[in-house]
Amino acid sequence: MNLGRLTLFQRTARKSVCTLFLLCVALLCAAAISSSAQTFTTLVSFDGANGSLPFGMVQGFDGNLYGVTQNGGAVGYGTVFKITPDGVLTTLYSFCNQDACGHGSYPQSIALGSDGNFYGMAFGGGGSGCDCGTIFKISPSGTLTLLHSFQNTDGAFPFSGLIEAGNGIFYGTAFSGGAHGAGTVFKMTPAGKVTTLYSFCAHTGCSDGADPFGLLVEGTDGNLYGTTEQGGASGLGTIFQMTPAGAFKTIHSFGGADGLFPTAGLVQAEGTVYGYGITSRGGKHGEDDYDSGAIFKTDRAGKLTLLHSFCLSNCADGSDPYAALIQATDGNFYGTTQMGGFPVCSYSTLGCGTIFKISPAGAFTILHTFCVDANCLDGDSSYAALVQRTDGTLYGTTAGGGPANEGTVFSLAVGLAPFVETVPGSGKVGANITILGTDLAGATAVSFNGAAALFTVVSGTQITATVPAGATSGTVAVTTPSGTLTSNVSFRITK
Repeated sequence: MNLGRLTLFQRTARKSVCTLFLLCVALLCAAAISSSAQTFTTLVSFDGANGSLPFGMVQGFDGNLYGVTQNGGAVGYGTVFKITPDGVLTTLYSFCNQDACGHGSYPQSIALGSDGNFYGMAFGGGGSGCDCGTIFKISPSGTLTLLHSFQNTDGAFPFSGLIEAGNGIFYGTAFSGGAHGAGTVFKMTPAGKVTTLYSFCAHTGCSDGADPFGLLVEGTDGNLYGTTEQGGASGLGTIFQMTPAGAFKTIHSFGGADGLFPTAGLVQAEGTVYGYGITSRGGKHGEDDYDSGAIFKTDRAGKLTLLHSFCLSNCADGSDPYAALIQATDGNFYGTTQMGGFPVCSYSTLGCGTIFKISPAGAFTILHTFCVDANCLDGDSSYAALVQRTDGTLYGTTAGGGPANEGTVFSLAVGLAPFVETVPGSGKVGANITILGTDLAGATAVSFNGAAALFTVVSGTQITATVPAGATSGTVAVTTPSGTLTSNVSFRITK
């Protein structure tokens, strides 16, 4: 790992600086925000006791959002929390409290499983002797089950999070450990059996990549795609492809001008073979260790097109994008930056970050600049991916800011339409699928790309449906008394 870069915890240590050097004036703040109709709301400010350094969220079957804080809680080792759409926070679990870190410490992420439980990874703890991290399952009511403790030989210090593929198996990466000490790709059954699929740095000079950091994505071709923060031909990171069985191929090595240090995974654009992603450094402005960054698209062959390069300093668009993009229901991509933007809020003029929108063609728009509120009450430094709740609203977290400077949860309404989401996003004919949404009570029809399906309305936020015979890959539609809702992405029919 490049020790010249800021580590995850070093980045968050800078969060207190913004409160000391706020230089915003009203005119400059107003200019930093898009003129389009939108509403930014700070929903929760963490205070340490209820968590600190929130990192990412996901919508549950009940319509609430669930997430983790990397620090804080009962004894300071992180929490799992639930938050209602209007901001009522409940702490479900505090790590390293009764379990003496056997269940893990410093949780990094959670993902919604098809069984309605949440599956996550903790960066440390595990009771394996190396404190190399864990994989856990937690119910919506807060019952936590340890599934796996990393042993270093099978990986260590997981950051990325898990995805559940259409075959019902979970896939993820560990940042370190493995056969060569540079991280692993693994699969896990729902019961917690972990199998290492690939150990990075198997090739001379780590030309295959090293230190995977971002979330994997299941492509429409059934393969998995991901990134490594280091390694590759120039040592600046890679994009790789892997079959579910573990056949590995590096498809792109970053060189600096096209970005470097990709800390986030890819998102595949709806209806295309292209994946969109970010790098935390590099782009056309160079390889500065503390600024810049880039947004790109790449096809399955690894041909990369640069869409946006963030500025080096004093730039309204932001710098140091850290989290993955999401594609919202309007077809545009939304993301955040850790630093940059106006007002400048630190002595080094790095700024406190932005929320942005970018079209598939590269048209870039600033939606919000953090620290526009006095003392950064609106938040500081977002390095977790946004999530679009099925009512259309965007939600996210910041590492700092708020009255206690321990981070926030926010919502951003930009007029996006409600939709439905399937869990999982692919499956066979005859499979039972969960459909998430809002105001689903009274639904009268469900179809998979036009093929009518049998279904049961479980609640106003959940429907279960069976993939019908004759269904083909495409959008899922739910007819409700107030109109027809369609899925945000196509559902993929698997063999």
